[in-house]
Amino acid sequence: MTTTSSALGYAELPALLRRMTGDDKHTFAATSTLDVLWVLYDQVLSVDPERPDDPDRDRFLLSKGHGPMAYYAVLAAKGFIAVEELDSWGSHGSRLGFHPDRVLVPGVEISSGSLGQGLALGVGTALGLRAQGRTKPRVVVLTGDAELDEGSNHEAIAVAGRMGLSRLTAVVVDNRSATHGWPGGIARRFSVEGWETRTADGRDHTALRQALADRRSSRPLAVIAEVEPKEVA
Repeated sequence: MTTTSSALGYAELPALLRRMTGDDKHTFAATSTLDVLWVLYDQVLSVDPERPDDPDRDRFLLSKGHGPMAYYAVLAAKGFIAVEELDSWGSHGSRLGFHPDRVLVPGVEISSGSLGQGLALGVGTALGLRAQGRTKPRVVVLTGDAELDEGSNHEAIAVAGRMGLSRLTAVVVDNRSATHGWPGGIARRFSVEGWETRTADGRDHTALRQALADRRSSRPLAVIAEVEPKEVA
């Protein structure tokens, strides 16, 4: 989990979100990921804002990069960026763009762009860590259910299962926005390719923590976080 002496709590997140304005169409995309992001950074990931480039850190890849307000809010709460910087979000000269930039923002592992890229990058990251002999770091990729319509995910899911990338976790935030869906549901889409799958209420922190708990398995893990969109409080 994140370690910082100045960390804020979950109760402060709505106020942090309200500091960012100007991209209202992606508000629901952001708020649907808020609880998952919080549980990851507060209870699951081994990351440290004082050592953001630690080679043995866990890697978190935000594939669902549009509407990154929730991500920036959590990074600010955990000390990766200053809270005051949230006020400049999306403005000229700000490091905080409408898509996160790994070169500019501390703690950001990938620069997100077109949807559907993150899981393939996660597979590559997991393979790279394996080649280096690093068995400690987890690679966690957050995607949306609509992203799974993108063809690159078909290949990434198949490769990860067949190569036994046990340190890879895909978190699919399912707010039922996908155009095509999948026969038998999202969990089946992963399980038929050899993944371990778990489903949890995407607003229930205890359920999410249990679903995301590390485990010793030879298979990658897919966590389906089911959510209903809601307004920023």
